[in-house]
Amino acid sequence: MFDPKDVREALLDGVIAYPTEAVFGLGCDPTNDEAIAKILDLKQRPVEKGLILIAADYSQLLPFVDDQAIPQDKRFAVFSHWPGPVTLILPARPSVSHLLTGGRDSIAVRVTAFEPVRELCRKLGTPLVSTSANPAGEEPARTAQEVRDYFGDQLSWIMDEPTGGALSPSTIIDPLTKKVFRTS
Repeated sequence: MFDPKDVREALLDGVIAYPTEAVFGLGCDPTNDEAIAKILDLKQRPVEKGLILIAADYSQLLPFVDDQAIPQDKRFAVFSHWPGPVTLILPARPSVSHLLTGGRDSIAVRVTAFEPVRELCRKLGTPLVSTSANPAGEEPARTAQEVRDYFGDQLSWIMDEPTGGALSPSTIIDPLTKKVFRTS
């Protein structure tokens, strides 16, 4: 499928692309502000929108999510959505980059059930930034070729696998307030 060493090296250099449940995503190491800024630049995306992190399991998100700020009576509402195509807005640790949070005290995170991305995150041992692979205002890429058409050689690595086939992007909700930001 892929050599984790090659992907780790690609992450050092910047931005990668990989299939998600519905579309291709652009990703990078969520602790690399330079790479995050490159994604925002490639997409022409305002910092204030923030970005999503995608992970193989919740433990990968603990360096970014303020787990202690999730009330005990809300924990089932959080964890019952995963793994799956649901992105949750959770309290962020104060140390998380404003490039990820958009300057808010929360962060958007997802534990995916889509096996190619789970395997990618498992082998890398980290969550990835996950935002649709397209410039602002354009349709999201659904194939590796469409990613290449949009971004050419500006990416360090592209995972040439099909998407999960879902027709729309993940639902985004705040399980603590029950506010829905996007439905699939």
